[in-house]
Amino acid sequence: MSVQNGIASSATLGFGMGELFSGPGGMAMGAHLAAAEVGVQLKHRWANDYDAHTVQTYIANIDGASEETVINGDVRELNVAELAHIDGFAFGFPCNDYSLVGENRGLKGEFGPLYQYGIEVLNHFAPEWFVAENVTGLQSSNGGRDFAKILRAMRTAGPGYVLTPHLYRFEQYGVPQRRHRIIIVGIRSDIPLDFRVPAPTHITPESWISAGEALADIPASLPNQEKTKQSPTVVERLTYIDPGENAFNAKRLPDRLKLNVKGATLSQIYRRLRADRPSYTITGSGGGGTHGYHWDEARALTNRERARLQTFPDDFVFKGPKEGVRRQVGMAVPVLGAQRIFEAVFKTFTGEPYDFVDSNLSFTDETVALESKR
Repeated sequence: MSVQNGIASSATLGFGMGELFSGPGGMAMGAHLAAAEVGVQLKHRWANDYDAHTVQTYIANIDGASEETVINGDVRELNVAELAHIDGFAFGFPCNDYSLVGENRGLKGEFGPLYQYGIEVLNHFAPEWFVAENVTGLQSSNGGRDFAKILRAMRTAGPGYVLTPHLYRFEQYGVPQRRHRIIIVGIRSDIPLDFRVPAPTHITPESWISAGEALADIPASLPNQEKTKQSPTVVERLTYIDPGENAFNAKRLPDRLKLNVKGATLSQIYRRLRADRPSYTITGSGGGGTHGYHWDEARALTNRERARLQTFPDDFVFKGPKEGVRRQVGMAVPVLGAQRIFEAVFKTFTGEPYDFVDSNLSFTDETVALESKR
């Protein structure tokens, strides 16, 4: 199966891209790598993020980004009308209120409504395409009604968009991490093209890239490779937790080292990776025990190791203090996952065939459902 009916050759096709909630640049890096792979021209026009160190990371690593084009500030204070024109748009709108961990307040929370600023961009610029990202909890928030409302706003923004939402399992696309995210691709409705979900490249568990493969041979001299100083108690606790286990299900953990937290049995707390499997989801926030832990050494992962699991290249340098960098890495879209999706977007426009699968999300104006066949 393949997409047909492109509207331009790759030699003449170019896009100027803008981005809200840009993070350190996982989505942008993936888009630029995809453009180079497909042979289209992609130019950074502008980006926005509220965290100053994250903005500095983006500027240091994304081609064309500068102090003038990457705006550090609250999106609610951003004047969209003053931004440069764009042909393509990306936004990973905040996931805090849709996460399955926490209160899951959805559109009633502080961050849930911020997707509307992406809609404002679509209304103002009417870009030819957009790519939006959020956590899987969005699908079930308020019984699916929040997601349906967001999709309806995207579909009717500007001149209208044809949407393809899909729950991507990034380990099936070569990312050495079990990270599942909802990605929505929109193609402007007056453009006669049909975007299809790119087919997974690593379908079976046997083909998945393991954490051991991803973290092999990292030079100590690489940036963001400094190790966390662990307390003697944490080091001792980790020595009793086998790969794949956590602080609550470790079979060998003595009572004196167990955590006094009631009701917690399935947890990522002090969970150690397995070298022969992809990592569990790397997160950007959380207190003690949430940093991701090496399978062999009794320690938390370094930020460079986390970046490897998020498929950032080794020459991608993160700016800011160590805990701030951890947040940047954990909140980012995996570069390789983004690249595969943008490759499909660009091939849709050039008419280059690619393997695809059906979307696993069905939606109406009232609700969204995950197809059981997926």
